[in-house]
Parts: sequence; C-alpha cells; structure tokens
Amino acid sequence: MSSPDLNLLIALDVLLTEGSVARAARKLRLSPSAMSRALARLRDITGDPLLARAGRGLVATPRASELRERVHSLVLEAGAIMSPAENLNPRNLVRRFNLRTSEGFVENFGARLIAQVKEEAPQVRLRFLMKADRESGPLRNGSVDLETGVVGAIQGPEIRAIALFRDRFIGVVRRDHPLSIGDMTPARYASGQHILVSRQEGDQGPPDEALKQVAMKRDIATIVGGFATALALARSSNMIATVPERHTGILREGMHTFPLPFPVPEMTVSLLWHPRMDADPGHRWLRQKVRNLFSA
Repeated sequence: MSSPDLNLLIALDVLLTEGSVARAARKLRLSPSAMSRALARLRDITGDPLLARAGRGLVATPRASELRERVHSLVLEAGAIMSPAENLNPRNLVRRFNLRTSEGFVENFGARLIAQVKEEAPQVRLRFLMKADRESGPLRNGSVDLETGVVGAIQGPEIRAIALFRDRFIGVVRRDHPLSIGDMTPARYASGQHILVSRQEGDQGPPDEALKQVAMKRDIATIVGGFATALALARSSNMIATVPERHTGILREGMHTFPLPFPVPEMTVSLLWHPRMDADPGHRWLRQKVRNLFSA
C-alpha cells in the first residue's frame, strides 16, 4: 500500500475552506492549473466530486461537508507537531478562556479555580458561560474553550473528554420538612410533590427510571431548567428537589438532604474540549489546572 501524499491533505483543507480553486491556488501560492490537478487527484482518491459546480461557483458535496472539520483538525495537529515545542510561562500568558459549565459548577468550584489560575497566571481571565444544552457546536466553532458535563451520545465523536469526578443524586427538602424526620422509603419519597429539573419538555430524570423498577412514579408538581431554581423552590415550600450532591453543596446549605431510598446510577462529570486545542500550550495548562482542582 503506497503512502498517502500529505500535501494533498493541506490542499483539501484549503479547498474546503475557500470553496474555490482560484482562491485556494492563491492561498497556497500555486497556479490554478496545479490546484485543479490537486483537486482531480483528491476526487480520484476519495471517489467523490468534493466540490460541484453551482452556477458560477462551487459548492461542497455532502461528503466534503462531512470531511471539512476532520481535515482541518488534522492539518492543525500536523502543524503543531512540526512546530517547535513552546515552554509556557503562565505569568506571561495574556488570554481569556471561555468555560461552559453546568449549573452549580461555578458556585461550588469556580472560586477555587479562579484563585489557582490567578496565582500562576495573573493576566489570564476566565469567563464562565451557562450550559443551556449539550450540543458540541460551541467547542467546534471555538466560542468555548472548555466544557464540563456528562458525556453522552449527543456530543460529537471527535470531542475529547477526561473524567473529573463522580456525582450522585440526592433528595433535598427544607430543614423542617416532614420528610426530614424518620426513615426514607421509596413510597415516602414518591408520595411527595416533586420538582423536575429538565431542559426539554417531557424529559424524565434518573430517579423516575429507578422508581419504575418498583412500580412507582413521582408526582411532578413543576418543571424548572436548573438546580439552583429547584433548590430555591424547595427551600420555600413542601416540594422535593432531586439534585447532584457535589454540584450543589453550596446551593443547598441550611437544607435537609437524604440519600435516595433506591439505587440510582452515579454520573461521571468530565472535562471536554475540541482536539484542535490538544497541542495549544495555554489550553493544555488550563486543562491541567481544572484536573488538579479535583485530583485531591
């Protein structure tokens, strides 16, 4: 099997970015005929037209659209490999990083992370963004540098992830709630008025799946979009909030908590990023700072 011509990978990246043979030729400082020959070879190798005529211009085929991000990431990684390694001095790093996190992360872990970052890199700023969904688009387009969350099928297959910590669901009620006294049973838990935390209509939480196993279901009194709202409602009512334990430590201070009286799978909270940032020294440094936050 012959070795692939990696120069064609660069040509493909520029062609898919520019969507024009002439512009790609100018960017690579090639003649239009040389660029056309490169496109012809790429079409032969991939078995796809890649760029098809549409009026006076060219449009990407579905196969080309599928390849665009993968090819671009490969070219960036190859460039990083072929560049001299940079010895990063965090004190000289001037940069702002965008972190998209689930509700509760900033309240419980943000202050410690900011302090640790500030100690080593006084000119680095962290911007925390609320995570409204689990789509990987912001990581792909670069508007988000890092993200925390539970890895699921909705994340793109190319997204990098490393586990930070495990968390479990617990029940939370106001301090003088009737459920704060006596043993908790599945029946007592299910009979209360519950607050469901969900971003989508019709969603159910892990406790609902567990209750099905014992032929019970929760009485959902209301649905909210986040843990902080659920805990605020539970604090001032007889309703029950079911939330992750580690994510909500500060948010539920002064409230009564209890383990769920039936088995519910724990969740693994991970740190996620796009592979194009793998070799970036500043990004690598920040990833390690976040990991150190939970390594103890």
